[in-house]
Amino acid sequence: MKKVIAALIATLFATAAFAQTPAAPAASVPAKAEAAHTKAVAKADAKETKAVVKADAKEAAVAADAKADVASAKADAKATKAKAHHKAAKAKVKADEAKAAAAVPAAPAPAK
Repeated sequence: MKKVIAALIATLFATAAFAQTPAAPAASVPAKAEAAHTKAVAKADAKETKAVVKADAKEAAVAADAKADVASAKADAKATKAKAHHKAAKAKVKADEAKAAAAVPAAPAPAK
């Protein structure tokens, strides 16, 4: 048992002797590069998000304009239909009057 404990302690000292700590300047360079990379990625994500939001807003505005255009077109169509119906009604009345006027002379005149 004493030999096993002695072997474990010897192994512990051997691993401690060969273990190396990383150099401080070498570690900070990758950390700075990582920080710069993270910052660049965050900036790109922010730009992408801003562009997406801007595009969505533009699309919503176009959709709103389209709805307004559709509403305007419907109103114009309704007015045009009303005018057409009015003109048709006038034409029918004129036709009826012309028919009635044509029918009156065709009737035989009463004898006196």
